[in-house]
Amino acid sequence: FWGRGGEIKKFTANEIDIVNASRAIEEGEIKKAHENKVDFSEFEIAYDGIAIVVNKSNDFVDNLTTDDLKKIWEPESKIKKWSDLDPKYPKEDIHLYGPGADSGTFDYFTKVINGKEKAVRPDFTSSENDNVLVQGISGDKYALGYFGYAYYKENESRLKLIGVSSGTEKAIAPTPQNIKDGTYKPLSRPLFLYVNNNSLKQPKVAEFLEYYMKNAATLAPEVGYVALEDKKYSDQIMKIKK
Repeated sequence: FWGRGGEIKKFTANEIDIVNASRAIEEGEIKKAHENKVDFSEFEIAYDGIAIVVNKSNDFVDNLTTDDLKKIWEPESKIKKWSDLDPKYPKEDIHLYGPGADSGTFDYFTKVINGKEKAVRPDFTSSENDNVLVQGISGDKYALGYFGYAYYKENESRLKLIGVSSGTEKAIAPTPQNIKDGTYKPLSRPLFLYVNNNSLKQPKVAEFLEYYMKNAATLAPEVGYVALEDKKYSDQIMKIKK
């Protein structure tokens, strides 16, 4: 599944052929790949947004700013109750839910919101299983959490989606269009495949990737992701053939 930081480490250790990633490979991982004589290719396969969600019965929050999110999630956060964020909010403890530290979504969110990857307050409920997060938030009136937009779409009847604004811009909630065009910022990102080039020499691997690129535009929306532009898929098919 998307975003396993541990899986990228296995990839750069030359243990697997293809890895999914919900963030771009990092400099340290590139270095490790080179040290282990792993030559690789990067492929974009879809777009995704990070959804900020609350309990369906939450009637006091519709939008948050990226500054609000930082105040809530930063390592030294002083936000214990909703009213600590805004006096108009209830004087109830804020219960936080988010992906675990091995998740690429966790890496991406902490970097763009808190300014440093993995920098986060420790007192939140974490899980690598987004269904666990959905269950927690949907059963907790004062919960706030985040995960990939795809998981929100699968569970939108159980959750309330929050709009996000950056700076003075108007708050917007993620949609396929604003994820694709990048206006849902900074919480939109591409999803990747990283492929060991030695593995790519095997016909079965090349054929699998070509099949993947030819069908991703149709299949991505079925599971809540957003398809790339057609040209990106065709360009990557040519990259595979070369």
